[in-house]
Amino acid sequence: MAGHRRDGHPHGADRLCEAGDRVYSRAVRRGRVPREDAETVPCLVELALLHPDPDDMGWLVPTSPQEVMTRLLRGVYEEVSASQARVGDAVAAFEWYAGLGGRVQTPTEGVAIRVLDGLPRIRAAMDEATEACATEVLTVQPGGIRREDELSEGLHRALEMRRRGVRMRDLYTHVARHGQGLHNYMELMGDAAEARTLDEVVERLILFDRKVAFIPANTDRTIALELRHPALVDYLVTVFERLWRLAIPLAAPLPETGIDGITHRERSIAALLAEGHQDAVVAERLGISVRTCRAHIARLSETLGAASRTQLGVRIAQAGLDGPPRSPELQTLTAPGSAPVPDPGSPTAL
Repeated sequence: MAGHRRDGHPHGADRLCEAGDRVYSRAVRRGRVPREDAETVPCLVELALLHPDPDDMGWLVPTSPQEVMTRLLRGVYEEVSASQARVGDAVAAFEWYAGLGGRVQTPTEGVAIRVLDGLPRIRAAMDEATEACATEVLTVQPGGIRREDELSEGLHRALEMRRRGVRMRDLYTHVARHGQGLHNYMELMGDAAEARTLDEVVERLILFDRKVAFIPANTDRTIALELRHPALVDYLVTVFERLWRLAIPLAAPLPETGIDGITHRERSIAALLAEGHQDAVVAERLGISVRTCRAHIARLSETLGAASRTQLGVRIAQAGLDGPPRSPELQTLTAPGSAPVPDPGSPTAL
C-alpha cells in the first residue's frame, strides 16, 4: 500500500488523513456512504478503501478493515523481503569489489571539493547542508523574473531555516523585481530574509554558514560542485559581500538615470553595448529575453537620436551611458546633440 500524493493527501491506508478517517469510519459504521461524501477525499477510492455499491452506483461501500489489514501486512512483508534481497545483493557485489585489492583513497566527510552529478544528489546535499546550517545563508540568483516553481522548490528549506533563526541574504538581478512571486516569497520569509538587486550578478551561488558553498558545474545546472575548502569559500564570501554593498534593497526604488526618457534598464543595456557585447549576450547578462532587449535598444536609439548602431555607440558615449553615472552638470553638457566635453585627464583637455 504505497503512499499516494494527490489533492493534498500524501499517505497510505495505514495513516489516513483526518478527512479520510472521518469518511471511512462513517462508511464502516453505516455500511455505505453517498458518493459525494468522498469527493474531497479521493484517496479512499485510490487506496481501495471504498468502492462503488453494485446495487446503487450513487453509493460507496467500505472494504472490510480485516481485508485492509491483511493487504497492508502482505505489502509490508513484500517490502521487507525486497529490502533484504537488495542488502544481500549489495553485500555480495561489494565483497567482490573489495577482493580486487588495490589502493583506493577513502573520501572523508570534510572533502574539499565534491562533484554532485544529477538533481537528486544535488537536492540531497542541499537538504543536508540546510539541516546543518545554524546562522546564515548567502545566495546569488542570476536570471530574470523568478518562476514560481523555482521559488517553491527551495521554500521548504528556507522556512525550516527561518524556524531555527537562520538569517538569509539573497542577490537577484533588477529584472527579478518585476515578478510578483519574489515579493510573495520575501513576504513569507519576513525578517529572516533580505534581498537586494543589481543590473547583473555572477552565476548561481549558495553559501551556508560561510563553511560550505554550492555552485553549478555545467550550463543546465544538472551537475554542481560542493565546496568546503576554506580558501575557496572565503573567496566566494568576499565576492558576495562586495556585490551586496553595490546592490539596491528590493524595497527601495531604482535610482534615476539622470537623463530624461532613459530607464535604468536601458542605461544598463547601453553600458554593455559600449563594451561591444552582442544583443544575445546583453540579454543573458541582464536576465531578459533577446526580443525585450532589442525593444529597449530601439527605444534607446530613438531617445538618443541615433540612426544606426554605430551612431548609437557614439551617442551612448556622449551621453555618459558607457560607464558609471556622471555628475548632473556633466550629463547636461553631454546630452544628445551637444558637443562632448573632453575628459580632464586626456591629452586634449585644457
